[in-house]
Amino acid sequence: MGFLDKLFNFGKDNESDSKVSPSASIKMGRYSDNNKSVAKTKKWYEAEDLYKEKKFNESIECFFDYLRDDIEDNVRLHKQAENSYRFEIYQGTKIVQGIITPHEINAEVSLAKMEKGSIPVMRRLLEMNYSLFYSRFALKGEKLCMLFDSAREVASPNKLYYGLRELATKADKQDDLLVSDFATLKAVDDSHVEMFSDTEKEIKYKYFSFWIESTLKKVEELNQDSFSGGIAYLFLTLIYKIDFLIAPEGKLLNEIERINSIYWLNKEEKTSVERNQLLKDAFKKLLAWEKSEVLKYFYRAKATFSVNTPKAQSEIADIIKSSLENMLWYKDNKYPEIANAVMEYGLSYCQYTYSLPKPSTELFHLFMHINYASFFEELGFTEKYFNQGSFKMYDIQKKIDAIISGATEKYPQLKFNTDQLNFSSLVEFNQSYLKQLELLHFESKA
Repeated sequence: MGFLDKLFNFGKDNESDSKVSPSASIKMGRYSDNNKSVAKTKKWYEAEDLYKEKKFNESIECFFDYLRDDIEDNVRLHKQAENSYRFEIYQGTKIVQGIITPHEINAEVSLAKMEKGSIPVMRRLLEMNYSLFYSRFALKGEKLCMLFDSAREVASPNKLYYGLRELATKADKQDDLLVSDFATLKAVDDSHVEMFSDTEKEIKYKYFSFWIESTLKKVEELNQDSFSGGIAYLFLTLIYKIDFLIAPEGKLLNEIERINSIYWLNKEEKTSVERNQLLKDAFKKLLAWEKSEVLKYFYRAKATFSVNTPKAQSEIADIIKSSLENMLWYKDNKYPEIANAVMEYGLSYCQYTYSLPKPSTELFHLFMHINYASFFEELGFTEKYFNQGSFKMYDIQKKIDAIISGATEKYPQLKFNTDQLNFSSLVEFNQSYLKQLELLHFESKA
């Protein structure tokens, strides 16, 4: 950054350094466990080494230390006796409760209450049991549960991780589906979730409706055949935008995922025009949901495991590169809204589909903050990076530098050349921003 840039600040607010956003508790997107520090990663290797040495207590303690996110406070391990523990693991609306004895490890999570026997419910659970590798569904009294158990001497860190992950993520997914699909079931053990404040609910519902309505309106203005590709990008970015910025849960999240699957699962059988029509119909139905029904799924909860798996950075870079190439026609032919949607797709698809490193998520968060400035401002974010076509260059560069410097201990080769950013327009900025993201290196130190 040059001397004149610093002198005139290009929109820098001198007070911004000392401001703390009142919206710090508002989190975007889904939890990812691909964010472990170097110290936490070392705990995993210690747990493996201790297990091989048959030091089971020390291995257990290192494993749960690795699993715990200190900011989320999502995992708790309590030592009860010399060789015994109990633990809790938070995952969305569910809490996994576990007991470790000198001989066994047992974990359980409640799904729903079933006061009367139901053949359809039991058939559903029996069918799902075949897809599980480590856990199983069970009925204990009136409660539907999921269980995981293992002899302690064969409970390696690897088996524990994947077993508890399957238990926690499947339970968190199935409890909402079961209760919504079967009237005989009642929700249980979900009092720990945090509902959005009334203000946050209203703002997110406003934009939830506005983004769907404006996308449908934009799509109707386009030729359905010649712009089938652009229309698909508009719909797909709408899905991923709602998932990241609104972050709905429960039945609403399931519906968003179903709409996404409409496009991808029909890729071989239907043309892009036909798939776009299916997406259009699905969003019209979603828009018709009662407001009270939508707001029921506006809550946040702690999580321990990501539902997605990591992806090689080279493949992420290829997706970003492809989006940069695909947006050029729309940019050159004066369709900036679609050009921006194509570029947003390159980032948001990765964020939605994979478990990304923490700096990638933070850089995506900044990208969305800039592109949806009014949404962030209404939520109470004090940082104003983009306003009425004007960029705060210094603040954007400073934020990027902070993200990169905060990650260099784990990723020593991570660099982002902020001097290459183009602030002449939103399209130019997005293009230059994605070019830098394409070049990121995530070779880990540990």
